Amino acid sequence: MASDEILSALNEFSTCDIGDALVKLKYPYGGFLDGITMYSPDRHDAKLFGQVITVKMVDAACKTSPSLPKHFCDYNEAGKIMFVSQPHGMYSACWGGLMSTRAKFLGAKGVVVDGRFRDIGEHRGMDFPVFARGQSILGSNGFTRASEVNIPVQFKDELWIHPGDYIMGDADGVVVIPVSHIDAVVEFCTARKKIDELTFEALRSGEPIGEAIKRLRQ
Repeated sequence: MASDEILSALNEFSTCDIGDALVKLKYPYGGFLDGITMYSPDRHDAKLFGQVITVKMVDAACKTSPSLPKHFCDYNEAGKIMFVSQPHGMYSACWGGLMSTRAKFLGAKGVVVDGRFRDIGEHRGMDFPVFARGQSILGSNGFTRASEVNIPVQFKDELWIHPGDYIMGDADGVVVIPVSHIDAVVEFCTARKKIDELTFEALRSGEPIGEAIKRLRQ
C-alpha cells in the first residue's frame, strides 16, 4: 500500500506527467483512459484523484450475470472514486443526478463512467466531479443493470481497472495508476519535472525547441 507521503507527491503531477511515466514503464496504453473526459465541474482547473471502487454493468436482459443485494451507488465510500463500466454501444445513461447526490453524501470524491451519464446541470450544480465517455437523455431502466462491485473490469485490451487502483482526472483526460507502479511513477515524474523546468527556461530564452529537447530531454 502506498504511503500518504507518496500519494501526496503523486497528486502534485498532472495526468500528462503520469501518462508519460507509465509509457516509460511500459504499462498498457500509458494508463490512458481514451475517450473519457471531464463534464463536471465546469472548471478547467478541476482535478480528481483517489482510489477506485469498480462497478460492472450488464445488459438489463442478461439473466446469467450476478445481481447486487443493494443499489450499486450505495457501495460508494468516503474519499474514493467509483469507476462504472457500461457495456459498449449502449445509448442510455448509467449515472445521473440522483446517484451523484447519494455519492456526495457518502463522501465519494467523484465518478468515472466508461459509458454515458445524464443530468449534467445537476452534477455541476453540486460541484460533483463526473468524467465519462458521453451523455444521454435516457436513464438506465430497461437498458442496463449493475451486476458486480469491486472486481477487475476491462477498459481496452490489456488495460484493466482493478479495485484499489488509483485514478486521476483533469482537463487533459483520465489515467489509471496501479498501486504496484506508484513509487516508480513518482520517481520518474519528479526527475522529469526538473527537466521540464529547464526546458521551459531554455525556450523562454530563445533556444530552438529541437535543440532544447535534444540537449535536455534525450
